[in-house]
Amino acid sequence: MPDKIKRIEFSNVSFSYPDAAAPALNNISLSLDGGKMVAIVGPSGSGKSTLIDLIPRLRAPTHGTIRINETNVGDFKINDLRNSCAFVTQNPSLISGSIYEYISYGMKGVGPDEARRAAEQANAHEFIEALPNGYDTVMGEGGVGLSGGQRQRVELARALARNASILILDEPTSSVDGRSAELIHEAINKLREETDTTILIIGHQLGAIRNADKIVVINGGCVEKEGIHDELMASEGWY
Repeated sequence: MPDKIKRIEFSNVSFSYPDAAAPALNNISLSLDGGKMVAIVGPSGSGKSTLIDLIPRLRAPTHGTIRINETNVGDFKINDLRNSCAFVTQNPSLISGSIYEYISYGMKGVGPDEARRAAEQANAHEFIEALPNGYDTVMGEGGVGLSGGQRQRVELARALARNASILILDEPTSSVDGRSAELIHEAINKLREETDTTILIIGHQLGAIRNADKIVVINGGCVEKEGIHDELMASEGWY
C-alpha cells in the first residue's frame, strides 16, 4: 500500500444491495486527486456512504473497478488497505477508559506524546488538559462525561493518531454545537493545508465542504456534477 496517494479512480462502478429494487450506485466513473480534500454530497439515500465504503473494501462493487495509484484495491492486502484509512463517523462509539487509552487503542507507537500531538491537531488538547486528570481522565461507555463536540474531537484525534494516508469523515459536524463544528472545520482545513493526507468528507453543512478542492454531487446513485463550491452554487440542480 503506497504511503502517498496520487489518485483514487472509480471506473464504471456499480453496487447493488441484496433484494434492492435499484442499484445504490450506477456506473460511476470518478477520479479523485490524492493529497486533496474532496467532499461527497447529495440527498439522503443517494449512495454517498456506499461509494466511500468501497475504498477500504467494506463492500465490494458488483461491477467495475476501484484503483489507488493505478493498482486495483482488491490487489492490496486487506489489513494494509484498511490501516491506510482512518475514519470519523457522525456518532462515535467511544469505549470506556482514559482519553489517552482511547486515542492510542490498538495502535503501536502511539505513546503520550503522539496522542497529545494528535489531540492538538484535532483542537481537543485544550479541553482535555482542563479535565480533572487530563489525558488520564476516564470516560464512561460511549464517552459519558464529555459533550457531543468533545467526543467528536477525541474521535478525530484518534483518527489523526493513525497518521493514515486517507482520512474519511462521515458527516463529522452533524451532531455537534456551532463552536465545536468551527473547531473541527479548522482542524480539517489545517490538516489539508499542511499535510499530504487525502481527505474524503461526506457532508451537507457548507462550513465543512465549501473549501474542498473538489465537490462531487451524488444523486440517485450517479455522479450528477463535480466542481468547487462557487461553481456548484451557480449551477442548476441539487446542491
